[in-house]
Amino acid sequence: MVRLYVAMNDSLAIAEERPEGWALDIALEGVQGQCVAFDPLQPERVFCGTFDQGLWRSTDAGRTWGRVSEGIAHPAVTSVAVSTLERGSDGGVVYAGTEPTAIFRSEDGGAHWQEASALRQLPSAPTWSFPPRPWTSHARWITPDPVQEGRLFLCAEAGALLRSVDGGQSWADRVPSGPYDTHTLRAHRKAPDRLYAAAGDGYSRPGNGYAESRDAGAKWQRVGERLRFHYLWGIAVDADDPDVMVVSVAPSPNQAHNPAAAESSIFYRHGGEPWQEAAGLPPARGTVIPVVEADPVQAGRFYAASNHGLFRSDDGGAHWSALPVAWPEHYRRQHVQGVAVRAS
Repeated sequence: MVRLYVAMNDSLAIAEERPEGWALDIALEGVQGQCVAFDPLQPERVFCGTFDQGLWRSTDAGRTWGRVSEGIAHPAVTSVAVSTLERGSDGGVVYAGTEPTAIFRSEDGGAHWQEASALRQLPSAPTWSFPPRPWTSHARWITPDPVQEGRLFLCAEAGALLRSVDGGQSWADRVPSGPYDTHTLRAHRKAPDRLYAAAGDGYSRPGNGYAESRDAGAKWQRVGERLRFHYLWGIAVDADDPDVMVVSVAPSPNQAHNPAAAESSIFYRHGGEPWQEAAGLPPARGTVIPVVEADPVQAGRFYAASNHGLFRSDDGGAHWSALPVAWPEHYRRQHVQGVAVRAS
């Protein structure tokens, strides 16, 4: 059974593979979806962050929802993640990031939250700025480490990739070689200390949109050989093989995010070989930049969501096919914000 949770501009789409075929349900209609994650310790528990109405939680796999924002100081929840290692009194420890940039921690499944306020005291914090709203910034992505308990990474958009080793109580500031405008950051249970960053840095410095670290973020290298576009948005890494990955790319921020000017694609990389463009997807022109996710169970399987619908690859991102999901017409003019994949 596979269930995809897709955060859209005006709702949360839930696509489920059932014995009779794929079905699509729409939840949280009228909210500005930003991010979505589920608790791996309690998979029926799902969190959805919104830009206008805080954080929502479902305890029944998405059939019903309620707000769980007590203690989160800002209504714009731009990132959410649940640790696979840190356990609270009720499931995995949950982290929520906001605009303006702040991070909050819950040890009781989202019922109550406490801010990890040391983040805002970092020397680089006054320089963080999101270009479309330069007076502010936000916590674009949160990555709990899958190998070392308490280690946590946060991407401030734009300005810094930050690290904590104690669950957010203290933070190390950005490093000179690190990506500046990270959109998605991945870690892998089979590759301790390895980080994979999809960033916007390559828009001004071609080839630099993809960055890797092999020492938990202390030093970084840029690996963009043969990437046709250099503004990176999404990245996903195969559940079993840390050397198989896919990224979503565009020539510029406007062509990534503006439906009227959209042009984007997906590239894949296997075993350290140069990046190659994927086959089987809609034309790059007209495609708002996709969000990509790896199947957490099935090796070699990836999912992508864009304004054109939902897609799946079963060969490590090389070839894709559309899922038979009736994608609502108004979604074709929207930007997918986040995806979570639950599989069993």
